[in-house]
Amino acid sequence: MDTAEFFRTIPYFTKLSPGEIDRLGRDTTEQRFDRGEILFLEGEPCLGLYVVREGQVRIFKTSPDGKEQVLTMAGPGATFNDVPIFDGGPNPASASAFQPSRVYIVSKATMISLIGNCPMALSLLRGFAGRLRHLTVLVEDLSFRRVVSRLAKILLESAVSTDVPVSGRQYTQQEMAAMVGTARDVVGRALRDLEREGAIKMDGRRIVVTNSGKLKEIV
Repeated sequence: MDTAEFFRTIPYFTKLSPGEIDRLGRDTTEQRFDRGEILFLEGEPCLGLYVVREGQVRIFKTSPDGKEQVLTMAGPGATFNDVPIFDGGPNPASASAFQPSRVYIVSKATMISLIGNCPMALSLLRGFAGRLRHLTVLVEDLSFRRVVSRLAKILLESAVSTDVPVSGRQYTQQEMAAMVGTARDVVGRALRDLEREGAIKMDGRRIVVTNSGKLKEIV
């Protein structure tokens, strides 16, 4: 199967015209990676859409202490790293070759130009990409952060500060438990721990952030 025929099997490109397929072939870079070699790292600028021609690529997140969480394994015909193409952010995860691999890289500019004449489609893709990035961050939180750290992150985003009054959404302990993936009584203990640390103050059902710096350290 030549490159043009291969691209026609990829869901992103099945509806392209012969001319667009030819252009895609001209604008695409091919790279080979040995087992264990890094394709790109989380946080780096996005180069484009990656398409696996041969081999297998591991997509993963890494915690500050080096723990890894594999998000997916991409085999022949699979695409990945499309989120930053459409939402404009950096790579949301890292990728390394699980097997010796041959990969096509379709530049970000080429991908955008292929749908540039349909603003509505581009807007929808940006919205979907933003949601997928949020879910990727959620996987990271659940995999790498302790309950108290996940709770501290929610409080930083939603609680009311005593220094700078901010009206924010006040969640119940049951709602927070669902958000951090634990039980209500665990959230209750975590809140008491945070209060003892001086990071928050419980004011009835309201949670007040008294030391945002302490919460950031915990996160």
